[in-house]
Amino acid sequence: MNIAALVSGGVDSSVMLHLLKEQGHEPVIFYILIGMKDKEGFLDCPSEEDIEITTWLAKKYGLRMEVVTLQEEYWDSVVAYTIDAVKKGLTPNPDVMCNRMIKFGSFNEKYGRDFDLITTGHYASTLEKEGVKYLATAKDKFKDQTDFLAQITYDQLKKLDFPIGNLHKAEVREIANRVNLPSAGRKDSQGICFLGKVNYNDFIRRYVGEKDGRIVELETGKILGTHKGYWFHTIGQRKGLGLSQGPWFVVKKDTDENIVYVSNGYDPLTQYRDTIKLSGFNFISGNPWSDLSQPANITFKIRHTPEFNKGKLLFVDGKAVIESEVPVSGVAAGQFGVIYDQASEICYGSGEIDWQ
Repeated sequence: MNIAALVSGGVDSSVMLHLLKEQGHEPVIFYILIGMKDKEGFLDCPSEEDIEITTWLAKKYGLRMEVVTLQEEYWDSVVAYTIDAVKKGLTPNPDVMCNRMIKFGSFNEKYGRDFDLITTGHYASTLEKEGVKYLATAKDKFKDQTDFLAQITYDQLKKLDFPIGNLHKAEVREIANRVNLPSAGRKDSQGICFLGKVNYNDFIRRYVGEKDGRIVELETGKILGTHKGYWFHTIGQRKGLGLSQGPWFVVKKDTDENIVYVSNGYDPLTQYRDTIKLSGFNFISGNPWSDLSQPANITFKIRHTPEFNKGKLLFVDGKAVIESEVPVSGVAAGQFGVIYDQASEICYGSGEIDWQ
């Protein structure tokens, strides 16, 4: 079997590679360059250490390694999507789009066509039922990353495998230590790769700019302060508002008037919703329900957390709607609502939250 192993140099993909070798496979290692500098050198995703570790792994296991670049594709799709979403007042999720459009999109089109499988170090798994392959959650529910994979297509899923999906993070670390992998003690990567060492707000400021606006208390209409643009703030945000007598939560944004609305208290009711509309819903492996007009019992996530929420999914006028069993906080337009079965085992797909 021809396997393309996407290796980043981190502990998860390093152990993934070790497991493939233990199983008798001879994968080809691919390190994907996606971080890039623009014409003024603003963006830079450091990759030297990652490539050094990946090269060490290739030599240790006697495998062929290729460093491939998808920098232009990343800029044209993921970075452009992020900038466009922010301008619209949405909360983007570049990691979701990177998986669909770059790692399992552009990579497969340019380099992966001759391979039977593409493997990664994601905490996820797959299973088959009645001849249909499904994206399934990882054994380690705290590290599960299916919410970042919930926009992939079925054709992409058919070629994917996640060798560490049946392990807890502690087990992955233990394996890395036992076989003396250089990434054994590396911290998990945080943030968005294309930013490199650049602060997210600095990136937004560079490409969207600044515009003074008002911070207003939702309940009273009282002006509490000013901000530099609604695009710097997201629903559910608590820090970085510069307001006294808090805590204050961002609960609403008026993009036409450039107003950020906030509510006071540790748990204001205004930051909760029990009905969540989703647009552009993507069923990964097809629709599992015969009648979309009838509510289906589900679990779901609206952000990357270990917890699954209980609720129902129905379709109204062609649009997916989540009815949550209990109100959830921080529902931000632009993020993805990810739908699972009742057991939180199968990830059916996701749609973009359509509310502001």
